[in-house]
Amino acid sequence: MKELMYKEFKLSMHPVAYIFLSLSALLCIPNYPYYVTFFYTCLGIFFVFQINRENHDVYYMMALPIRKKDIVKARFYLVVCIELAQVLACVPFAFIRDRFIPMNNQVGIEANVAFFGLSFIMLGLFNFIFLTKYYKSGYKIGVPFAQATTMMVAYIVVAEVMLRVIPYMRDYCDSVSIENQINQIPVLLIGVILYTAITLLAYKKSADSFDKLDL
Repeated sequence: MKELMYKEFKLSMHPVAYIFLSLSALLCIPNYPYYVTFFYTCLGIFFVFQINRENHDVYYMMALPIRKKDIVKARFYLVVCIELAQVLACVPFAFIRDRFIPMNNQVGIEANVAFFGLSFIMLGLFNFIFLTKYYKSGYKIGVPFAQATTMMVAYIVVAEVMLRVIPYMRDYCDSVSIENQINQIPVLLIGVILYTAITLLAYKKSADSFDKLDL
């Protein structure tokens, strides 16, 4: 697996995925839908799959003495690394936004602890829809990405409605005060747990589909 991961970062990684890490600075924009930051993360993942499809990466990997499930596992590791790197890159910008730009976000959730928890859930759902549908064919990426991003838009709408309807979220999750962010920790923990569970489920389903695929 170590050798496969080396191959993923050296040959499969698209440079734009690194560039999009800088878009974490979008969290410093006043009155901005901060979930969009992670849309670019998913777009970077799309470009990774696109360039590998054009370079016939699947057929190259199939020629190696490795299991088909290991091919899927290596790509999942790469996707998770990209997503976690984006989350980590967002943290300092969220701190800058909360501490040095004293303006409430009028168009969505604040850049706070709850935001990261809810974003983890969104990324997990993206992984499940995009990756499981991709590995049914091994080459189709357009429709799976369109379906996954449509889900993201719907998720953002639902999350923002919940932020204004559910009392706990309305009272605690749209704030950057220290006291309220402590109260947001359960949302972060639930987000991390769901992200992990959904991504693992997506891997299992993707690996099973790809293993049965006749290439």
